[in-house]
Amino acid sequence: MQDNWYTGYVTRIVQETHNTRRFWIQIRELERFDYKPGQFVTLDLPIHEEKKKRWRSYSIASAPDGTNEFELVIVLLEGGAGTTYLFNEVGVGTEIPVKGPLGVFTLPQVLDRHLFLICTGTGVAPFRAMAHHIHTHQIPHQAIHLIYGCRKECDLLYAQELWQLERELEGFRYSPTLSRCEDGWTGKKGYVHLIYEELLGVSKEPAYFFLCGWKNMIDEAKGRILGMGYDRHDIHQELYG
Repeated sequence: MQDNWYTGYVTRIVQETHNTRRFWIQIRELERFDYKPGQFVTLDLPIHEEKKKRWRSYSIASAPDGTNEFELVIVLLEGGAGTTYLFNEVGVGTEIPVKGPLGVFTLPQVLDRHLFLICTGTGVAPFRAMAHHIHTHQIPHQAIHLIYGCRKECDLLYAQELWQLERELEGFRYSPTLSRCEDGWTGKKGYVHLIYEELLGVSKEPAYFFLCGWKNMIDEAKGRILGMGYDRHDIHQELYG
C-alpha cells in the first residue's frame, strides 16, 4: 500500500451532469502514477484544522495509462464540506495534496468466472477503470456485467462511452437501470438487484461480485447474493459515504 503524499495539480475540470464533475489531477513529481484499476486516492483539503477531518477519498475513474495523470468523478453532496470546497474553490492549476494509490478493491489475477460489477451513482468510477483496462490489455475474461443504478437518464455517467465499450469488448454487457425513469426510456427500470437476480436466475454461474456505492445498496446486494448460494468470499465491496 502506498503511503506517500504528493502534490497534485488540477489540469482539467468538466461538468459531467448537473451535480457531478470530472477532475483530472497530475502528479508532476512522478513520471508515472502507477495504480491498479479499482484503487483510490485520498485528498487533503483545507476544510478543517484536524488533518483526518480534511481527508476525502475517491476511486480513480480512469484506467492506468503509463502517465502521471488520473481522473476522478465527484458528486456534489449537499452540505458536504469536501465537495463544496472542490466545486466552489478548485480550478485548473489548484494544488491539492494527494496520497495513494490505496485500496484492495481490485480485479482477481485471473478472470476465470463471470464478473458482476454492481454500482450506483459515482460508484461506476472504479468499474469504468476496470473495463477499459481489460479492453486495452486484451485480458482474457468470462462474461462481464456492469449493472449501474441511477435515478434518471441525465444522472448516468460515461453513458455513451460505456455503450461504445459494449460494442467493442467481447462479453461486456452494460445495463443501466433507472429508478425514476421518464417517458422515452427504453432500458431497464427499477433497482440493480432485479437485474443480477434475473441474469443469475437461469443458471447460477460461478461469479465474482464487485459492489460500489451507498451502504444501503451494498448491504441489500450482499444479502441477496448470499441468499442465492454464493460465498461471502465471492463478494468484494467499496463503500461510499
